[in-house]
Amino acid sequence: MEFFNAGTEHLLLLNNLINLGSEKDIVLIHASRDISAPPDNVWNVIADIDREPEFWHGTKSIRNISKQGNFVQREVVIAFRNSVCQEIVELNAKTSVNVKMIEGPIKGKKTIVLKPIGEEATRIDVEWDIRVSGFFGIFTGTIKKHILKGTQEALERISKTVS
Repeated sequence: MEFFNAGTEHLLLLNNLINLGSEKDIVLIHASRDISAPPDNVWNVIADIDREPEFWHGTKSIRNISKQGNFVQREVVIAFRNSVCQEIVELNAKTSVNVKMIEGPIKGKKTIVLKPIGEEATRIDVEWDIRVSGFFGIFTGTIKKHILKGTQEALERISKTVS
């Protein structure tokens, strides 16, 4: 994992470059937003996973491969060097969307959880627990910043759509 301290930043950067594929490639991100919209309205947007590129601009395109029950297997082209990722998405009715990235430069999971705040508001929590693999490990810090910013912007776009 990345830990930054003003006195050791250069040592950590050097360590990151030497130890590709190590623990430093793990990225943990959490973002949350309260939205003035009923949970059902928010669910209708986040559960429409084919619309993901509209809100999550790091996702350039999606090609669904198969669907079985509440699971969808898909191929996703992400903005980082037009890389292709394989994902399995699980839709848990009106509560969460779990995305498992199983192939590509980023592996791990993204979890989007809805929490009602009364009847007319909803909290969306987004958690990323991913590992940047191979050559892309050099860019872990940059990727982490882009994912956090992209997540915050996606939550803003979702909020504007449902409010």
